[in-house]
Amino acid sequence: MEAIAQFFPQITTPKHIVITCHQKPDGDAMGSTLGLYHFLIQFGHNVTVISPTNWADFLNWMPGVDAVLDYEAGKHRAQAILDKADIVFCLDFNVLYRTKHLEQPIIASKAIKVLIDHHQEPQESQFDFGISDTSKSSTCEMVYDFIMQSGYQDKINIAVATCLYTGVMTDTGSFRFPSTKASVHRMVAHFKELGLEHTSIHNNIYDNFLENRLRFTGHALLNRLEVLYEYNTALMYITKQDLLKFHIKTGDSEGLVSYLLTIQGIKFGAICIDRDEERKWSFRSKGNFDVNTFARKHFEGGGHFNAAGGRSSDSLEQTIKKFKEVITAYEEDLQ
Repeated sequence: MEAIAQFFPQITTPKHIVITCHQKPDGDAMGSTLGLYHFLIQFGHNVTVISPTNWADFLNWMPGVDAVLDYEAGKHRAQAILDKADIVFCLDFNVLYRTKHLEQPIIASKAIKVLIDHHQEPQESQFDFGISDTSKSSTCEMVYDFIMQSGYQDKINIAVATCLYTGVMTDTGSFRFPSTKASVHRMVAHFKELGLEHTSIHNNIYDNFLENRLRFTGHALLNRLEVLYEYNTALMYITKQDLLKFHIKTGDSEGLVSYLLTIQGIKFGAICIDRDEERKWSFRSKGNFDVNTFARKHFEGGGHFNAAGGRSSDSLEQTIKKFKEVITAYEEDLQ
């Protein structure tokens, strides 16, 4: 994988470009892909954003989201566009399996592949150009750096700024996580100078849910929470029946794991959700407990030091039992 700067000369020559991200895109994935989209179309490129799957409704207000293709919902159309691509940008994922059914089509594509990501252990052999920087707050911050370093910062308009702000805001926990460095605030200051209205973005992301989602959150906190004080750990599990009862859709469980770390003394929060095809884990931690390593070792996952995800093919009961067994080996680390 060559350095991302080696790609800059290709920015100005119009091409067919596909931008994609990980399955079930969050604010950073959707923000970075759409932010890059609004930047690249200004050079006359034919640009299409293809998401591997559907996404949360609370992202549907974002500029350009109406043109994003859901690969699972429209495979033939998306595949035809991917087949014509000269360049494929891969944003906010480190390994291709995180694109689900898009993995093999991307591997088979003859297009130039460009990686922009901030997760650990990137699959560098699959990309022609790229940058992977785990010190960055978000992929949106990295897209901003990409634009600035390319020399075309004059192309940052309100649409670009809105999308990139959305991702950096969500991935930093509204600027509270340690990854919120001075560079993040300088970027936001730049956006504000351009005229960005940040209040409406926060409202669209955090104040845009249905009543059932709030009742679901209350149910989960009251009935699905276990606190393992001997390990300074909080565990939550969501059954398939819970998802059906409260009509939970993609994105409705977003942020639920963060509630676990609000408990005094808790250093490790874990939530397991019973999906149709697998059990999905989300892990969050405070301080020096490495959930990336924990997820990779025990639950086929990974991510960041303090935020990671995982999966299991076991039943909900079996994977919860496994969690409670393996956590005993980390008692000293969690003190």
